Amino acid sequence: MSDMWARFWMRFAGRSRVGRVATRLATWTCPPYKGRRQLAHYNRYGYIAPTATLHHNNLRFGANVFVGDGVVIYQDRSGGPVELGNRVHLYNDVIVEIGPGGSLSIGADTHIQPRCQFTSYEAPIQIGAGVQIAPQCAFYSYDHSFDQGELISRQPLRTKGPIIIDDDAWLGVGVIVLSGVRIGQGAVVGAGAVVTTDVPAGAIAVGQPAQVVSTRSSQRSMHQQ
Repeated sequence: MSDMWARFWMRFAGRSRVGRVATRLATWTCPPYKGRRQLAHYNRYGYIAPTATLHHNNLRFGANVFVGDGVVIYQDRSGGPVELGNRVHLYNDVIVEIGPGGSLSIGADTHIQPRCQFTSYEAPIQIGAGVQIAPQCAFYSYDHSFDQGELISRQPLRTKGPIIIDDDAWLGVGVIVLSGVRIGQGAVVGAGAVVTTDVPAGAIAVGQPAQVVSTRSSQRSMHQQ
């Protein structure tokens, strides 16, 4: 009966006021947090938690997207689009902030765990498909200038270029990624790393700043011996 209730109300779910009310009704018979992932499959437009805040006029969502409790997608002045591919999951308290020159795209089947932050000014952030991002990771596609003679708060923003995370990469808890960085396909970045330079495809990088210490292929070879 509870599944029938959820399926019924999710037929009317969406980003409109009526759609948000229908979503809230659908949650009444579902467990919290990841227990609500199934709701995203009951509606092509996915599931947007009643407590999520979407303050953005250029959102492009694929099919069956999951947006969890406390997620904030905020568009500052002249901020660019936010695009979530099919079956992207943004879990609780993820914050997306988009300002001038910034944008965010996330490829299909990528999962963003709780309390991650994406702050895109001056350059875009591009996340590929099938990427796994652990809790409390942060992505900044800009930095402050810090020349002498002027308060840092009054100095212009600058960037080294976009952040690009290629398909199938995996970032551990608390990773920080700075502007101008590319993390290659299938790369692994260890917990707490600060990524300031590119990480090649298939590499394993750790540390502050992150440095390549191994590759996934060499790890497989060691386990096979």
